[in-house]
Amino acid sequence: MNILKKAYCRIFQTAFHLALPFLPYREPKILNSIEELPNRLRELSIKSVLLVTDEGIRNAGITKPLETLLKESKIKCVVYDKTRANPTVDNVEEARRLYIDEKCECLIAFGGGSSMDCAKALGARIAYPKKSLGQLKGVLRVLRKIPTLIAIPTTAGTGSEVTLAAVVTDSEKQHKYTLMDFTLIPRYAVLDPTVTYSLPPHLTATTGMDALTHAVEAYIGRSTSKETRRKALEATALVFGNIEKAYANGKDYEARANMLKAAYLAGVSFSKSYVGYIHAVAHSLGGQYNVPHGLANSVLMPIVLESYGKTAYKKLHKLGIAAGVSSENDTREIGAEKFIAAIKELNARMGIPEKLTGIKKEDIPQMAKHAEKEANPLYPVPKLMNAKELEKFYYQVADWS
Repeated sequence: MNILKKAYCRIFQTAFHLALPFLPYREPKILNSIEELPNRLRELSIKSVLLVTDEGIRNAGITKPLETLLKESKIKCVVYDKTRANPTVDNVEEARRLYIDEKCECLIAFGGGSSMDCAKALGARIAYPKKSLGQLKGVLRVLRKIPTLIAIPTTAGTGSEVTLAAVVTDSEKQHKYTLMDFTLIPRYAVLDPTVTYSLPPHLTATTGMDALTHAVEAYIGRSTSKETRRKALEATALVFGNIEKAYANGKDYEARANMLKAAYLAGVSFSKSYVGYIHAVAHSLGGQYNVPHGLANSVLMPIVLESYGKTAYKKLHKLGIAAGVSSENDTREIGAEKFIAAIKELNARMGIPEKLTGIKKEDIPQMAKHAEKEANPLYPVPKLMNAKELEKFYYQVADWS
């Protein structure tokens, strides 16, 4: 990257960092069980909700207890369950028509990050009926208040229940883009470990590593605060202490609760301190090939962290200490290397591959351009890279055997 562009990126990031204390960030109110929802909805005088989820979750019966609770409470529950793994513009528009036709008053996002992204983008479209999602993408474009949004995570990873971002795929252009605004932060987050019990081991692994990615990228960036650093370190410790327990026994209540807490803390951290190139590259892979986001992050994380070199040693060492894999007595470089090695070993123990299939060489330049456009100048990464430099990550994770 040339020196003028680097200077522009750093000035832009510094301005955002200085503005952070004055931005209208808020955290959602936490409920600990879905059983608390009917009373809360009655307090808000809400009589009709749109439940945004996906077919897999609904067919597995995971939403049924909530649907029953709402029915017994005489609260109308309309269900949109067509959300894709990487929600599309078409998903959002279908859900919007249903919301309007059924005269709903509230949005409940039930599922992983995809359901929450769909519901947030839907909220933006309801607030701006005359604008397309393409016109609302980017930072601080959704200034109007959206309908009350309640998030119920069934995975402990995305942190979407607390974030201001929604990622949507444009199927025609095969590209993901992001909406980021404070109005998209859910009003309530229901952190109920029991709704995560049915999450299969491989998704427990990749979504949990997604939470770790959020904590790590938030911590090593250049726009941190005392609060975000503390929460990122706590989230890192919780992931390393609980992810394998949840992976081995999906009904371990304590492990599931701790992973939900980790995802929440990491979500708060990266909402304020942002992410980095791991996410930018992962989003381009998801947009091009529909690679699950948690999987892409898991595979990319150690590779991208290694590429930062000495610019990230100090902070990676501290993360390693929080994770219990590095020592205070280690040098910064050794401590950082131990932490990255521990991530690789954790991936391996949970069956997460080192490579991704399906990547085409001819697609790499365009994906790298998308990644650079997303990341620069917004993401305060330890080391700035341009599209050409980002291309190497696609080659490193591609399985062409």
